[in-house]
Amino acid sequence: MPTPLSNPLRNRRSRRFWLWGATICVAGLTLAASAQLQPFVENPNPNSPVNVSPDNSAPAQPAFQMQSPPGAWDRFWQIEKVSDEDEWTRHFRIGAIVGLNISANFTTKGTFTLPGNNAANGIYDDGYVRVDDTGNAQGYTSYWGYNNASQLNGSTLTMHSTTSYTTSSSSEERSEFPGFELAYGGNIWAWGKARIGWEFGFGLLPISITDSSPMAANVSQNVYTFNTGGIVVPTAPYQGGSSGIGPTIIAAPTSVTSTNISSGTVSGSHKLDVMLYTFRLGPSVYWDLSEKLGLAVGGGPALGLVSGSYKYNETVTANGTSIKNSGQIDSTDVVYGGYVNATLTYHIEDHGDFYVGVQYMPLGNATIGGGGREGRLNLDGQVFISAGINWPF
Repeated sequence: MPTPLSNPLRNRRSRRFWLWGATICVAGLTLAASAQLQPFVENPNPNSPVNVSPDNSAPAQPAFQMQSPPGAWDRFWQIEKVSDEDEWTRHFRIGAIVGLNISANFTTKGTFTLPGNNAANGIYDDGYVRVDDTGNAQGYTSYWGYNNASQLNGSTLTMHSTTSYTTSSSSEERSEFPGFELAYGGNIWAWGKARIGWEFGFGLLPISITDSSPMAANVSQNVYTFNTGGIVVPTAPYQGGSSGIGPTIIAAPTSVTSTNISSGTVSGSHKLDVMLYTFRLGPSVYWDLSEKLGLAVGGGPALGLVSGSYKYNETVTANGTSIKNSGQIDSTDVVYGGYVNATLTYHIEDHGDFYVGVQYMPLGNATIGGGGREGRLNLDGQVFISAGINWPF
């Protein structure tokens, strides 16, 4: 038998259940009837599916489809993806460039042997004493010559042969260089009058920097003395032939000594002759400033390849004598960095623009050389000014 409190509680729960059920049923029937009686409403979207009447005689008007409004964030940005069917989604650019703020440091440090020394064959810095056509009969030769009157002292003729020099010198040269560039890019998103995309660029810049600063050097020489045999020595400069006829001197040197001249100099030229190849890839943003003008900015990583030669053409001077010394060292170096640029375009016709631009591309320093001779190409502050033709397509 139920308790006095259990029956009233159960009865109240039952009445609430049936009351909620009846309310839901009535609401459902009302909405269904309203939907059956509601006429068709014109669909503002003509591309949406249409409702067909039951007798298939004529299509009814498209049913109205509600679309949720864009969120506040989407309304603010309004960024849309650019499709391949849109105009001006890509561009190709070619033009001339001028590289500015490019310099080179030339360093020569150490002891350098002069391979042009040919004293073993009787050729000296300031003359020669060689074997004549008689084979130096009786130890005499007519095949001799000298350059300066200071080499003759009585019957003693002195010859000099520079073997090496030691120096420690550095200098810097700076210049501007012309070249050309190519660039290809595309747009991915549109944002009002702006287009956001990417760009790949390639640059080619021949660089030739020459240093002509003289260097102080400690020069090592071998000194050879010859006996003229009491003949009347022709005045300097004199160059005898190999026939065996004419003034002759004793062919073998009477002494050979070595000396160092601390007051020697090295003059001539040291030259970096290289090609700079640059590669860059990064995002870009393009703005339509007006119907004719546009502005693009971009930035990203960059790479440089420096390939070429360090060339030297020297004259080593000491103790009144001079000797030529020249050579070339080939090398390649890779440098890394980044870039930022800005390009202004002027639209002249369909798919045709003029452009001018400026680009800052720090790439570090490239080193060309070896064996104590070094040319360091400074690319850590280079700036490019460019102009040419741009094809949007």
